[in-house]
Amino acid sequence: MKKQTGMLIATLLALPVLAHASCESVKADISQKIIQNGVPESGFTLDIVPNDQADQAGGQVVGHCENDSQKIVYKRTGRGDEGSVPDSAGSSQDAPAQ
Repeated sequence: MKKQTGMLIATLLALPVLAHASCESVKADISQKIIQNGVPESGFTLDIVPNDQADQAGGQVVGHCENDSQKIVYKRTGRGDEGSVPDSAGSSQDAPAQ
């Protein structure tokens, strides 16, 4: 019985760590959403930058990861027309409060 209780406690303590997606998987998810909204894969970049450097990255923050210590920054490339990222590209945590 003590062994099962110990396993349950260890599992519960590990859940918050497992709940945070890796930056690469969040970046891949956002990339797919942008592509599904009609932006060609060659038409944008997504960069993972430390939280304190997001303002200097020169793009729009569309996601975050690693317990909000990293930001994912969208930059449009190509013909020079500065389009904005589709609203559905970021995670629900990045949506503006309504």
